[in-house]
Amino acid sequence: MRHVNDNGFAERRKAAAEAKKLLLKKFETAPKADDPEMVAKRLEREAIAAARELRRAEREQLKQEARERQLAEAAAQTEAATAAERQEAEAREAAAKDRIARVIADEAERKAERDRRYAARKARQR
Repeated sequence: MRHVNDNGFAERRKAAAEAKKLLLKKFETAPKADDPEMVAKRLEREAIAAARELRRAEREQLKQEARERQLAEAAAQTEAATAAERQEAEAREAAAKDRIARVIADEAERKAERDRRYAARKARQR
């Protein structure tokens, strides 16, 4: 099936050459790297990139400070929990010692009472 606008080889070559000339003309009219406008744009882009890098560094520093603060809080909580456990264990131990001391004191008191009754009974028998 043939196209209505079927160009011949010469016409296609001519169109390609014209397109190439237009591209070359476009590049010739483009501003050069040392053009003041291009230098200003490049400096602006560099300033934006530097500001972006500075903001990124600030964010990283804030994140690092937050991590350090969380670690310090976790360490403080762990220390507080350890201290509370230690205090609770000491309280249990003190309660157990107190209970043992009371049992021993009660035993000593009962023995003293028993000895007193025995001595009184012996004194009555004499």
